[in-house]
Amino acid sequence: MVSENEERVWCTLEKEGDGRDSSKAVQSGIVMDLARALGFDPGDRAEFCNQVKLFKGDPFRSHSVPERRVLVSLERILSNWSVDPVTVTPNWDFEIAEDAAAPVFPFKSFLCPLTKEVMRDPVVVLESSQAYERAAIEYWFERCIQDGRDPTCPVTGTVLKSLELKPNIGLAGAIEEWVGRVIDYQIKSSVQYLSEESLSVDHVELALDHVYKVSEEHPSSRYIIRNAGVVQLIVTLLSNNSKTIGSRLRTKALTTLLSMAKDEESRKIMLERGITRLAVHSLIGSSTKEREYATKLLLEFCNDEDCCARIASEKGALVLLSSIAGNMEYPSLSKLAEEVLRLMERVEDNVQCLAAAGRFGPLISRLHDGSVGVKIDMASLVGRMTLTNSCKEQIARQGARVFVELLSNQEGRGPSLQALYNLSGLDGNASILIESSVLPSLIEVLFDKEDPSHELKSLAASTIANIVSKPGHWELASADKDGNPMHSEIIVLRLLGLLNCLPSQCQVIVLRILCGITLSPQASELVATHITSKGGFGTVIPFLEHPEVEHRVFAFKLTRLLSEWYSQYIGNELRLSNKLTILKEKLLNNHSTSDERSDAAQILANISLSEGEIRTLLGGNFVEWTAVTLKNQLRVSNARSSQTAAGMQEGLIGLLLHFTRNLDQETLNIIRENHLMAIFCEQLDYSSKPKVKRLAAIGMKNLSEFGRSDTAKDSKLPSSSGFCSSLVLVCGRASSQPSTCPIHNRPCHEDSQLCLLKSNCIKPLVSILNDSDTDVQLAAVDALSTLVLLDHTSRSFKRVVDELEHLGAVDALTTLFTEVRSEELREKTIWMIEKILRVENISNRYALNHSLVRALVEAFKHGNTNTRKHAQDALTLLKQLSGVSGKTSSQTRVRR
Repeated sequence: MVSENEERVWCTLEKEGDGRDSSKAVQSGIVMDLARALGFDPGDRAEFCNQVKLFKGDPFRSHSVPERRVLVSLERILSNWSVDPVTVTPNWDFEIAEDAAAPVFPFKSFLCPLTKEVMRDPVVVLESSQAYERAAIEYWFERCIQDGRDPTCPVTGTVLKSLELKPNIGLAGAIEEWVGRVIDYQIKSSVQYLSEESLSVDHVELALDHVYKVSEEHPSSRYIIRNAGVVQLIVTLLSNNSKTIGSRLRTKALTTLLSMAKDEESRKIMLERGITRLAVHSLIGSSTKEREYATKLLLEFCNDEDCCARIASEKGALVLLSSIAGNMEYPSLSKLAEEVLRLMERVEDNVQCLAAAGRFGPLISRLHDGSVGVKIDMASLVGRMTLTNSCKEQIARQGARVFVELLSNQEGRGPSLQALYNLSGLDGNASILIESSVLPSLIEVLFDKEDPSHELKSLAASTIANIVSKPGHWELASADKDGNPMHSEIIVLRLLGLLNCLPSQCQVIVLRILCGITLSPQASELVATHITSKGGFGTVIPFLEHPEVEHRVFAFKLTRLLSEWYSQYIGNELRLSNKLTILKEKLLNNHSTSDERSDAAQILANISLSEGEIRTLLGGNFVEWTAVTLKNQLRVSNARSSQTAAGMQEGLIGLLLHFTRNLDQETLNIIRENHLMAIFCEQLDYSSKPKVKRLAAIGMKNLSEFGRSDTAKDSKLPSSSGFCSSLVLVCGRASSQPSTCPIHNRPCHEDSQLCLLKSNCIKPLVSILNDSDTDVQLAAVDALSTLVLLDHTSRSFKRVVDELEHLGAVDALTTLFTEVRSEELREKTIWMIEKILRVENISNRYALNHSLVRALVEAFKHGNTNTRKHAQDALTLLKQLSGVSGKTSSQTRVRR
């Protein structure tokens, strides 16, 4: 027969089996009820385990779902309720010594039967005379009522008639006294452990655990911890032994200090001892927990504004916090760091530190919503700061318009100009600043006659120079209130006028602006026209010899840019001012800057020089110097050469071109002695810049043309001893058994420097037919076309075409023609193809080249007059069209 107690226990276990969460107090009460029902001592854990095993092994069990749930519930309770209430010490992690100083008491009477922990005030007694922790027994009563049964005393099992809870003052007092002695003992032992000369990791951990539990469980005792000097000892531990104790103990130390920080006096001690610095150092700790408690400790101190300022001043604090806040791999830690930063943003003095760490929210907020004075302060701050590129972009996007507005304020003009100058240092900010209508305001400052401040004008000019240094943003923007762009005549002339009235430090900035707007592909020609048509270049010339290097650099750069559009005008102006020779002097002077020398070379290459100037200004020695310099550059340059080095290379090749345009005997000797054809050929290397390749190909074309014209001239002379006897001067001394050049139909020696074949230049020219630059392709086609100017009916012509085919030129030309989109290049290429197809074996081979035929048909339909004519002739040669009277049409020479 089932007793009332057994039935009550079974019902309780059934409800526990439904998965309801239970506290330790409830589980203790269930165990006591079960022990009484089974007839053994509730403290006999071994018997409890034995009864569970018997239940599991009972062969007569029904194994129903409710029974299975009861079994699971029993096993869970057994697992959680795993301590012996008689022998266990309360939740104090220390070993009580057996000496007289240790607080020894009978623990059993101090322990709550339900929680198995030392009872705290209030301690209450039931009508069964059994003492309990008030919270634990009240929770037990609540569960009894929820289970639909009468509340009982967990220890005795007696059904209670009254639920009155009477305080046990005597027991509470005894416990309080005992706890006080334990606390004193633990604090003293902690002081002893933390003061040891040779720290023991185990002792340190034990001490930290003691202090933390005392602080958390007995807040009123924090003053005892503080007065015992424990706070100082823990801070010293972190300061002097951080590496020794490791991340785990550092975490415990921070946790303990975080608990003690609730005591105001302890907070002061921590701050005096530099706890903020130590906490910041732990932000880079190896464990997540250490970083978490370091952040929590900082958050605790951030409630005070003075502490916020102190934390912000710690080296790396804001950078580390910002990094943690932005790391979503640890969301809880990120949230803590973000909360710390938000609290720090309240403090005005922290705005600069936060901005330096890349957190610009407070700065931008004050910039938009603050008073005029605050806005000026923020502008001043931005102007002084060293900003990364990403920071410059962020501030420009959110604050540029405010800075522009401040330019109209007399007090805010200086700080705003400094801020805008700082932001303009990032090329990508040019469009942002222009969209903010910054140029008219800057131009107004620059041309303001009422305000003589050169410092402000210098800032305005520097900002403009930064904006126009990269093309593509400012060309369509208004530069003044009348809507004139930067490259308008009125602005350009006013800038030139400033060169005569501003101090030296401002003049160089104006030169920078002029270089910037002249460099733009959209504005270059127009600016060059304004400068040259109004005599503005005369203002620039004196700066070519300015004592300051920077002035000369920009003056040479501007002169070079102008010479690309108006070379004859620039040459005449330099002649009239007797400054032509300084270009050569600058180029030959090794003490000049590389920029000056590069620009000087390009200017000399761009302007037109007479034959007399070529001899007197340049001369044979200069060619030798140029050739040596170019060879040295090829030896030391990398595939990615600097812009200055590339400009120097362009200039030197351009200088050598002067010697290929009008060849007399003296010049020819110079060309041969310095191997100009070979030098040009070397510049066709893949790493060279497109302009260098184009200039080199032009030089090869000029030399090849002279060789061809000289051959034609000499072929008309009577010769009884063969073709080569009168050509020794041009192609070198004849050998006793001359080898006939298939290109010139005469012996050509390798040192003649006038034959593309003997100089091994055809293959390099063929290779640049695949260049991505159309101008390079045009120059290559021009150079190769000098080889097919012979009469197509002559035997020599067939030999030339055969040689071109052997070197891959014919295939390369046809491929280029099928892919080309430039009309000029198509016209020149088809001219060569039509000439080559006059050789029968070539036309037969390409008759089935469908790509070539389709390209020719397309050119025949849509090309210009010359292109259509050559396409028709080529299609006829390929037997795709019928010739007139059975013959192919006569050759029409294309403009070349």
